[in-house]
Amino acid sequence: MGAADGDIGAARDDLVLRERLLAERDERRRLAELIHDGPVQHIAALNQMLDAALAAIDSGDEAARTIVARALEVAREASSELRAIVTDIEPAALAEMGFAAAVREFAGRLSDRRRIRCEVDVPAADQLGESAASGLYQIVRESLDQAVRRGPPQTIRVRLTSSRTGSVELTISDDGGIERRQAVLDGLAERANELNGSFEAARRRGWTVARVTLPPSAARL
Repeated sequence: MGAADGDIGAARDDLVLRERLLAERDERRRLAELIHDGPVQHIAALNQMLDAALAAIDSGDEAARTIVARALEVAREASSELRAIVTDIEPAALAEMGFAAAVREFAGRLSDRRRIRCEVDVPAADQLGESAASGLYQIVRESLDQAVRRGPPQTIRVRLTSSRTGSVELTISDDGGIERRQAVLDGLAERANELNGSFEAARRRGWTVARVTLPPSAARL
């Protein structure tokens, strides 16, 4: 290999590293936003409610009971949101119930939170090995998050199918009006490459369509 080839390889490695760092930065920002907009706000409200409850108790106000009851509701909401964030990071459903259940759970939470229609059809889920399931789940999660941020779409579709040869194809499409950033697509392509698969993305008739294909050997890992 000549010096020029070495330089090209080094530049490619630097680009992949930068893309991965950007993806990690985006993930940290996503988690920070989720925590700030959900649990942090609830905890702030909880502090105010408990202060009001203490004041009501000191004054003998019967409203104290109502305030404490509402504070308990807020605490439960914060706890539920924190569990959801932890599940996003390392979904228990993926290990306990498998790929299909984990994707449906994530899509369902996204649909409820953002009022977006999420259609999940993954008949080939049982053909995935543990590593393939984990990697494809992360691709689904990142794709849906980015679709919501950049669109937002009215409908998101997630489909996992298999061919007669045993390869599997994950297709994620949304009708959001804004194309994904190239850095995001490059990050998804890198995840697909880590799974020994291929990645492609395109705009088709108003839809952004991302497709990951794993050969039989990679799908079973």
